[in-house]
Amino acid sequence: MTATGDQPIFTALDIGSSKVSAMIVARDPDGRLRVLGTGQRESRGVKRGYITEMETSEVAVREAVELAERMAGVSVDDVWASFGAGGLVSDLANVEVELGGHQVVQSDIDQLLTTGRNAINRNGQLVLHAHPALFTIDRNQGVKQPIGLFANRLGVDIHVVAADEAPLKNIDFVIRSAHLGVNAIVASPIAAAIACLSEEERDIGVALVELGAEVTNVSLHAGGMLVGLRSIPFGAKDITDDIACAFAIQRRDAERLKTFYGSAMTSPRDNHEMIDANPIGAEDGADPTRLTRAQLMTVIRARIETLTSEIEAALKALGFTGPVGRQVVLTGGGSELKNIADYMQGVLGRAVRVGRPRAIPGLPEAHSGPAFATLVGLANLAASGTGDIRDLVGTVRERRPARGLVGKLISALKQGY
Repeated sequence: MTATGDQPIFTALDIGSSKVSAMIVARDPDGRLRVLGTGQRESRGVKRGYITEMETSEVAVREAVELAERMAGVSVDDVWASFGAGGLVSDLANVEVELGGHQVVQSDIDQLLTTGRNAINRNGQLVLHAHPALFTIDRNQGVKQPIGLFANRLGVDIHVVAADEAPLKNIDFVIRSAHLGVNAIVASPIAAAIACLSEEERDIGVALVELGAEVTNVSLHAGGMLVGLRSIPFGAKDITDDIACAFAIQRRDAERLKTFYGSAMTSPRDNHEMIDANPIGAEDGADPTRLTRAQLMTVIRARIETLTSEIEAALKALGFTGPVGRQVVLTGGGSELKNIADYMQGVLGRAVRVGRPRAIPGLPEAHSGPAFATLVGLANLAASGTGDIRDLVGTVRERRPARGLVGKLISALKQGY
């Protein structure tokens, strides 16, 4: 974080499998968030969300941030980074303490969260987020603020998002190699939810499906927080590769065909529409490969059907099996495929919409689509002053620094999700 005038600035950095994006934001004097600059570079050295080549990844990070700095006219010292690889896991830990029937006071909550310290131990994994959810009073759920209530037992559910240590260290090392500090590493489903889900959706229950380039994250949100998570190790880039392989054409042409002619729904006109593409290794002036849109659609539909089947299985595993109509929100670059929401709505039997990040003044049109939901969510999270890395970050009463995991847990509870 750096400052421009009297206003602090914050930098979000989304390291994806297809692109690395940076965004610098600040708060106006009236408290509104404003975008100062953005930058984007093709992602290099990242596979399925994991860093696979340090040097090339570091160059992409540095160039994306430098582009944002030039646009904003400022220099930044640290970033809030995303992590969306398939190694993310989620769990719910329940802890309770005996009260003996007296009124709940702050010290009881402190004791409860102290008891929860061991409950969020992930045995070698690093905790990215540990969100205290709703309290329970004598096993009655749904208590938002227990202070002042009489109870024999006070409990709380703590939702934990964790990941293996090595991939997180690789992201941290790449960013620091670009001469930047790491303020926090945030699970991408949490950032994307902040960007494109309404508070009411997150409260009553909604499934968020991030269709990334090489990873699809399926997360369930209820009671205002993330409560379940599954990862699927393929995404929109696999559709591109399928097209390139099926027709022996260059990847950039395969991406063009998917973007301009592709769809998740077929049409009777598909058999009559011809498309040209450049074959791999073709010499200049060589005749293009010709194919019908129906042939293209066959390849796209095969991958979409597989992906949708995996998403449906993930939703069932998360317990998202309630009445028909519970909403699914698609976001990420893959959700820009034409008619994909309509297709998934028919297969899943649920209301499905495409989630775009809520607009921030100064946000370029090119960065306002669902492919940038995680980036926008990171910016909002950074500016709100809440978030965590390995353990929780925050402040406690009297603005003293939170010390240790317990203090930070207490802080997160007071600041909320």
